[in-house]
Amino acid sequence: MGITPAMPSGCSLNLMMKAMPNRAFDVGIAEQHAVTFSAGLSTQGLIPFCNIYSSFMQRAYDQVIHDVAIQKLNVVFCLDRAGIAGADGPTHHGAYDLAYMRCIPNMTVSAPMNEEELRNLMFTAQQDNMGPFVIRYPRGNGVMVDWQRPFKAIPVGKGRKINDGEDAAILTIGHIGNEAVKAITALNGEGYYPAHYDLRFVKPLDETLLHEVFKKFNKVITVEDGCIEGGMGSAILEFMADNNYNAQIIRLGIPDRVVEHGEQPELWAECGYDAKGIATQVRNLVIKRNTHTIAS
Repeated sequence: MGITPAMPSGCSLNLMMKAMPNRAFDVGIAEQHAVTFSAGLSTQGLIPFCNIYSSFMQRAYDQVIHDVAIQKLNVVFCLDRAGIAGADGPTHHGAYDLAYMRCIPNMTVSAPMNEEELRNLMFTAQQDNMGPFVIRYPRGNGVMVDWQRPFKAIPVGKGRKINDGEDAAILTIGHIGNEAVKAITALNGEGYYPAHYDLRFVKPLDETLLHEVFKKFNKVITVEDGCIEGGMGSAILEFMADNNYNAQIIRLGIPDRVVEHGEQPELWAECGYDAKGIATQVRNLVIKRNTHTIAS
């Protein structure tokens, strides 16, 4: 089932409403009702995909906790406009969802790096016994041409290594990982070879992956298109402290201030976590290598 509170075209649910008119509902500007309606559908064995802009999900936070999370209901929260939303301005930036969702018990919180990952996370979220499941993704164009690939379930809480490296590790979550890929490509040409890990989930964290990171690296950069306060970088700091690791960590993300209007690339640059900003932090953090010594 598809549910949206007055955002059918913005969330593209209008396509489902045309194809499956009996299974898609626009409940009007009533985010609280959208969440509680989704909870009710879930109690009857249906699987609602509740499609809401990240910034507007804040209006229904109480319902997320009381009506969905406490009952462990399989409601899939598709949070559109997550991260910097561009020219829609500060009211629409989805800055806070990683922070406000990861503190809720029974909640899975994920973010895809590209269209294939988004499709696979949606496929995963409607498997048996998934419970409350958040998928956050940005406004804008994708990065893949060949995106219509067979569905694959992703193990919940499992990240992935994008590339190996030395001296420092870059940890990203969501689409902003593509900016890290650009940064690493440029850095490799200069003799810097950081590793890159895509977490995919901020809750639960991939602890196996993080143990690998902290056993190998004492310099770590976290990158997220979300607020620095309480977000993915904070979760990494908590993991480091809880497991008695000691590393130098630089957190990149939306700073603790209101970000105004602007195109997404402009605002990523302003906040310091576009490809150029990530590359600058790596240069400042590590000693340059003249040759690439990693085994293929």
